[in-house]
Amino acid sequence: MSKKQELIRKMLKMQKDFIAQEQQGGVDPKDYFVPGSDHPLLGFRESYNDIATQVVDLAHEEKGSKR
Repeated sequence: MSKKQELIRKMLKMQKDFIAQEQQGGVDPKDYFVPGSDHPLLGFRESYNDIATQVVDLAHEEKGSKR
Protein backbone atom coordinates (compact mmCIF):
# COMPACT_ATOMS: atom_id res chain seq x y z
CA MET A 1 0.00 0.00 0.00
CA SER A 2 1.33 3.44 -0.89
CA LYS A 3 1.99 6.11 1.69
CA LYS A 4 -0.86 8.19 0.25
CA GLN A 5 -3.29 5.27 0.65
CA GLU A 6 -2.16 4.73 4.25
CA LEU A 7 -2.70 8.41 5.04
CA ILE A 8 -6.15 8.36 3.43
CA ARG A 9 -7.08 5.29 5.48
CA LYS A 10 -5.96 7.12 8.62
CA MET A 11 -8.07 10.16 7.66
CA LEU A 12 -11.12 7.94 7.09
CA LYS A 13 -10.64 6.29 10.49
CA MET A 14 -10.36 9.70 12.13
CA GLN A 15 -13.59 10.79 10.39
CA LYS A 16 -15.36 7.60 11.46
CA ASP A 17 -14.25 8.06 15.09
CA PHE A 18 -15.32 11.72 15.07
CA ILE A 19 -18.75 10.87 13.64
CA ALA A 20 -19.21 8.15 16.26
CA GLN A 21 -18.37 10.59 19.04
CA GLU A 22 -20.72 13.17 17.56
CA GLN A 23 -23.57 10.66 17.34
CA GLN A 24 -23.02 9.43 20.90
CA GLY A 25 -23.35 12.79 22.57
CA GLY A 26 -22.59 15.57 20.20
CA VAL A 27 -19.49 17.70 19.97
CA ASP A 28 -19.39 21.06 21.67
CA PRO A 29 -17.70 23.60 19.37
CA LYS A 30 -15.55 24.67 22.32
CA ASP A 31 -14.25 21.11 22.67
CA TYR A 32 -13.57 20.94 18.94
CA PHE A 33 -11.66 24.21 18.70
CA VAL A 34 -10.12 24.41 22.20
CA PRO A 35 -10.28 20.95 23.80
CA GLY A 36 -9.11 20.43 27.36
CA SER A 37 -5.91 18.55 28.09
CA ASP A 38 -7.80 15.30 28.71
CA HIS A 39 -10.35 15.61 25.89
CA PRO A 40 -10.32 12.97 23.09
CA LEU A 41 -10.32 15.73 20.45
CA LEU A 42 -7.06 17.21 21.72
CA GLY A 43 -4.84 17.55 18.65
CA PHE A 44 -7.49 16.17 16.30
CA ARG A 45 -7.79 19.22 14.02
CA GLU A 46 -4.04 19.71 13.80
CA SER A 47 -3.36 16.03 13.08
CA TYR A 48 -6.10 15.82 10.47
CA ASN A 49 -4.86 18.99 8.78
CA ASP A 50 -1.27 17.69 8.72
CA ILE A 51 -2.34 14.39 7.18
CA ALA A 52 -4.55 16.11 4.60
CA THR A 53 -1.66 18.38 3.61
CA GLN A 54 0.61 15.36 3.19
CA VAL A 55 -1.98 13.68 0.94
CA VAL A 56 -2.26 16.80 -1.22
CA ASP A 57 1.52 17.08 -1.47
CA LEU A 58 1.84 13.41 -2.45
CA ALA A 59 -0.90 13.77 -5.07
CA HIS A 60 0.88 16.76 -6.61
CA GLU A 61 4.16 14.85 -6.55
CA GLU A 62 2.52 11.90 -8.34
CA LYS A 63 1.15 14.13 -11.09
CA GLY A 64 4.21 16.34 -11.34
CA SER A 65 2.18 19.44 -10.59
CA LYS A 66 2.81 22.26 -8.15
CA ARG A 67 0.71 23.69 -5.38
